[in-house]
Amino acid sequence: MRILRTPDDAADGLADYPIKRRYISIPSGDGQELRVHVVDTGDSDAAPVVFLHGNPSWSFLWRHQINAVAAAGWRAIAPDLVGMGMSDKPSEMADYSLDRHIDWMRSLLFDHLDLADITFVLHDWGGIIGMRLVAEQPDRVGRMVISNTGLPWRNINEPLPEVIEASGPLADFQAFAAAAPVWEPWTLLPMVMVTEPTADLVSAYRAPYPDKELTVGSRAFTQLLPTRPDNPMYPANYEAWKVLERFDRPVLTIFSDLDAVAPDGWKPITARIPGAADQPHTILKGGGHFLQEDLPDQYTQTLLTWLGVPT
Repeated sequence: MRILRTPDDAADGLADYPIKRRYISIPSGDGQELRVHVVDTGDSDAAPVVFLHGNPSWSFLWRHQINAVAAAGWRAIAPDLVGMGMSDKPSEMADYSLDRHIDWMRSLLFDHLDLADITFVLHDWGGIIGMRLVAEQPDRVGRMVISNTGLPWRNINEPLPEVIEASGPLADFQAFAAAAPVWEPWTLLPMVMVTEPTADLVSAYRAPYPDKELTVGSRAFTQLLPTRPDNPMYPANYEAWKVLERFDRPVLTIFSDLDAVAPDGWKPITARIPGAADQPHTILKGGGHFLQEDLPDQYTQTLLTWLGVPT
């Protein structure tokens, strides 16, 4: 595995982005080490609120919520997934798999940081990775907030169709991402937002990728999307759902009404996870897939209210 690295100063000076950040080395899985970039701010002795982003974002997505949670007395932790943001980036598409992403985050959050009583705040791929981690070690988790994501499920006891091909609303996007001669994650902001991204916002999303070779992790995520019934995530997700169907600690969904990626992702969560019963699930009006960018104040207030912060 050849590992690429973004210059350490690429994220310096971004508006509202926390300056309390560090790098933590974890095993790459092939005998090397990967350096993971982590926002770690607030009270280091307090219960942790862990924010996991997806694609095409990085921990910058959570800046408003991180600052608010830290100001309210929690320890706020937001890693950049491997291949994204300021974290190290294996150089080949084949270096990435969902299982590897889960291994990398398990190593960071459970093995290295040894976190407990975690409040997970999950979005997009961060939801799939985070819910799998919850299913692996549910006793470490105090509660979850799940936004515009879900854990894809297929009954693996049913036979696969004779003809297997990509289908569904994300199949065309997946094919486009595979064929694009150049991959620039920041150019996708208009697809995942309802409001017009400002030039400063676009620059912030571009900041970790001064060289086009550094965007491979983002493109790799597009090829992991479960557009085929034989996607390798389904067997492990099937087993994870067995655990989540017994998870009785509080679970809140905060979705948006104009999300085109996972508009109904909240439905299995509220129907199948016991901890989601009788919670004040919220669909924010006027937000796209990146509701943290479209509706930062509304999202933050909804989160803080649920956490018990007086407003």
